[in-house]
Amino acid sequence: MPKVYLDNAATTALRPEVVATMTEVLQNEYGNPSSTHNVGQSSKAILEQCRKDIAKLFNAHPGEIIFTSGGTEADNLILRGAVRDLGIQVLITSPIEHHAVLHTAEALADEYKIALELVTIDQSGAVNLSYLEDLLKKYQGQKILVSLMHVNNEIGVILPLKKVAEMCQQYGALLHSDTVQSIGHYNIDFADIPVDFAAVAAHKFHGPKGVGFAFIRKGSGLNPMILGGGQERGMRAGTEPVYAVAGMNTALKYAYQHLDKEATYVLSLKKRFIQGLSALKGVRLNGGCGDLQNSTYTLVNVGLPIDAAQSAMLLFQLDLKGVACSQGSACQSGISSGSHVLQALDKVGVPMMPSLRFSFSMFNTPEDIDFALESLKSLLETSA
Repeated sequence: MPKVYLDNAATTALRPEVVATMTEVLQNEYGNPSSTHNVGQSSKAILEQCRKDIAKLFNAHPGEIIFTSGGTEADNLILRGAVRDLGIQVLITSPIEHHAVLHTAEALADEYKIALELVTIDQSGAVNLSYLEDLLKKYQGQKILVSLMHVNNEIGVILPLKKVAEMCQQYGALLHSDTVQSIGHYNIDFADIPVDFAAVAAHKFHGPKGVGFAFIRKGSGLNPMILGGGQERGMRAGTEPVYAVAGMNTALKYAYQHLDKEATYVLSLKKRFIQGLSALKGVRLNGGCGDLQNSTYTLVNVGLPIDAAQSAMLLFQLDLKGVACSQGSACQSGISSGSHVLQALDKVGVPMMPSLRFSFSMFNTPEDIDFALESLKSLLETSA
């Protein structure tokens, strides 16, 4: 049976080069990087070289790269640290953020009794920048943290990150961006874009799971969330997984060395998928994921003309046929309330439909796309 993996927004397959790097480090560099002997210092050298390499890719200082277990930890480190240590009084985010941000923001508002504001979105899922500016004006003079994701993980809408960063800078607000779906897929220059904080996860760009990093601009004043041995310049205690960091570094290098070529190829797969969907009656694209200029080239979110029960069965039937996709964020698997992103769109006039997310990578082929479309078509006809 064909195995067509179209859930790359949830996680991606490892590049062979990443596997090779990690295997070599696992076998030969087993020292604790905090140890002072040669074996430990050899591991330390790899760790710090990776930090320098990654910082260079984003025009950042190596000290601004703090290795974490992934995007969720990075989001929590930054948001909790900002509210606790910087005296944040107002936290502004959006209703379509990843739950690593939304749930943390809600918890912080409750714990610290700070104001929590949600910007409005339009029918494409794009943030209303005028509304954001109104909020910044409203709270000007107070300590504000804005947290808005660069690329939405469910509907793919892209935030104009530099414009938002400059707006926040104008009003004296700090900006955090969850860049989990964009790092490795888009060029980001932290010297050019005045973002204060960002969160990254390696497994979204063909690196290993369980590792990522927080970008924390120098002089931020944040203190650690995890206390212990003082690793990561005192910002994140715990022995670093050198093999995983090395794998992430290799994945990032390859992603940016081949970025233009791979982005063009993956975009061609998305276009092929959208073209094939046009032949399916009653199917729609959710939010702005069909806008090739303002949404990521890596995914589409498809509304289906069936009921919720049929949708759950459809996902199962596609899996049986050998097509892996999802109903939304993998982090929400099993949550009965449905996608909070699609619920937010419903509130601005885009009625909710049972939906599936298909997301693509360089490892997919045109034949994968055709097989998935044929499978979807036959199952929808059966459900009608």
